[in-house]
Amino acid sequence: MKAFMDKDFLLSTETAQKLFHEYADKMPIVDYHCHINPQEIAEDRKFENITQVWLGGDHYKWRQMRSNGVDEYYITGGASDREKFQKWAETLELAIGNPLYHWSHLELQRYFGYTGHLCGETAEEVWNLCNEKLQQDDMTVRNIIRKSNVKLICTTDDPVDDLKWHKVIAEDETFEIQVLPAWRPDKAMNLEKPEYVDYIKTLSEVSGVDVKTFADLKEALLKRMEFFASMGCSVSDHALEYVMYAPASEEKVDEIFKKRLGGADVTREEEMIFKTAFMQFVGKAYHEKNWVMQIHYGCKRDNNKLMYDQLGPDTGYDCINNYAPSAQTADFLNSLIATDELPKTILYSLNPNDNEAIGTILGCFQGTEAAGKIQQGSAWWFNDHKQGMIAQMTSLANLGLLGNFVGMLTDSRSFLSYTRHEYFRRILCELIGGWVENGEYPADYKVLEKIVCGISYNNAVKYFGFDL
Repeated sequence: MKAFMDKDFLLSTETAQKLFHEYADKMPIVDYHCHINPQEIAEDRKFENITQVWLGGDHYKWRQMRSNGVDEYYITGGASDREKFQKWAETLELAIGNPLYHWSHLELQRYFGYTGHLCGETAEEVWNLCNEKLQQDDMTVRNIIRKSNVKLICTTDDPVDDLKWHKVIAEDETFEIQVLPAWRPDKAMNLEKPEYVDYIKTLSEVSGVDVKTFADLKEALLKRMEFFASMGCSVSDHALEYVMYAPASEEKVDEIFKKRLGGADVTREEEMIFKTAFMQFVGKAYHEKNWVMQIHYGCKRDNNKLMYDQLGPDTGYDCINNYAPSAQTADFLNSLIATDELPKTILYSLNPNDNEAIGTILGCFQGTEAAGKIQQGSAWWFNDHKQGMIAQMTSLANLGLLGNFVGMLTDSRSFLSYTRHEYFRRILCELIGGWVENGEYPADYKVLEKIVCGISYNNAVKYFGFDL
């Protein structure tokens, strides 16, 4: 029996072990999509206890605690941090087969030197160990990032953000790691939301453009893109229900936009028309600026209205949506390439059943601007577990060029989540190592090193054009 999460965790063959220990594990990290707070980096926050780090905003963990029958008082409610940690420890011991079990213990090993296992009985020991460690100067936010071998971070930022904290970080010569904004204009696109009209008023104020027409909206967004670009932004991100394609005339789109600004609701058909035009506009702008367009789709959000009313969005009540017509995705990309204005694009679907569809769409729209110009993103959210990663990479290998894959990202709100890159790299090396051991690929370590180091780090640096 193998030891629990030892140095060869997830690595069952000699080839996999060599690929990981000699190549993948030595590569730095580019975290090109996450949700961490740049203010906490700017202020070099020091956490008081492990609950603040682990449970403060992690809806992955909240979902599991609810599945264990834990009262909301101990999850997002008024319980003490120690009580919340105890409930999490009692939940974790039942999470056999769940990636949270592996992630949590990788974090305990790498950042706190704890090689045991967290459960209800060991909670007090782990609580004291972690909290003592967190008081040390090498466990501030900046030092956690440093010891994780991170070279660059892209946060997630709204067009109206002033990017104050990015400026503070950029001007601080004592911090050598790049923290760049990433453009996330969902609020400018989601005209069906009740708060949309108020948001457009804010965008008008920030951009200096009185937004009354669709043309005005585009002008305002272009001005904000220029500002983001001046702050080092070269990455965008969109959260879509699916990649829609419902083309209409500029006049029709403007009519819908004015209708919504006037306070009226829009129909589902009108919503899709507007969002198609919006995405076509930003896609063309990204192409001109050489930005990467990331599109996350396949999620049905905020399913529990009772809890949404209490806690708001991003609190653990989302699920996979199985409606994502691949024909519309292809038609949307085709509408951009028809005028040679298709940017580098990464497609992520929350539904693993979309893997093969995405894999075949990629091959229709590649270009010479970048190897793997159109990418399938890493296994996302409900799929970033062992089987999900294997399925995504196997599908990509079957239908595309796995060697050009830009690899893993944390998509996290926690500064301890960089071990997810290690988890991914171990699974990558096990997968490739298995093919080699089975005689499906030669034991040519010069090429294998190029593939593994590329997927771990080099491909992303080159693809995004980061200055590292």
